[in-house]
Amino acid sequence: MSRIAKAPVELPQGVTATVAAGSVTLKGAKGSLSIALAPGVSVVQAEKRLEVKYTDPGVPRMRAGSTRAHLANMVRGVTKGYEKKLELVGVGYRAQVQGKALNLTLGFSHPVNFPIPEGISIETPSQTEIIIKGVDRQKVGQVAAEIRDVRPPEPYKGKGVRYANEQISLKEGKKK
Repeated sequence: MSRIAKAPVELPQGVTATVAAGSVTLKGAKGSLSIALAPGVSVVQAEKRLEVKYTDPGVPRMRAGSTRAHLANMVRGVTKGYEKKLELVGVGYRAQVQGKALNLTLGFSHPVNFPIPEGISIETPSQTEIIIKGVDRQKVGQVAAEIRDVRPPEPYKGKGVRYANEQISLKEGKKK
């Protein structure tokens, strides 16, 4: 069995798990998440912990390890939540939340309206900062990547949308 899958997932105070046939649902203070189990993988709830087992010896061990990692991420999501920070670098680059959309001014001839998906909250503490929060780790990362893809940092001046603390290696310009 996978070494990662052998470690049980501890359920903190306030988190409840419902193990059904083929799926696991976790409910906590921030919301609820569910995951479909891969064939040959099962989850057993014992007291305040979840243990991942795989029933079919022909099933790769990595499925059990991945399921355990997803469950641990879900537990953290329903208790603390996840957050990604983006920065806008460039003259005149701005971001503003308007209703259910994020309005981005990124040097195009038109403003870009990015619809905010269900289960995600976006804040703009300043015009050049975007904070994406949510319960689902995968969805928070996906939304951050989609916003970054609107105008990724260019390699000569570094202008564009970047993750906070992301290091952009700049190219050297033309020499005369």
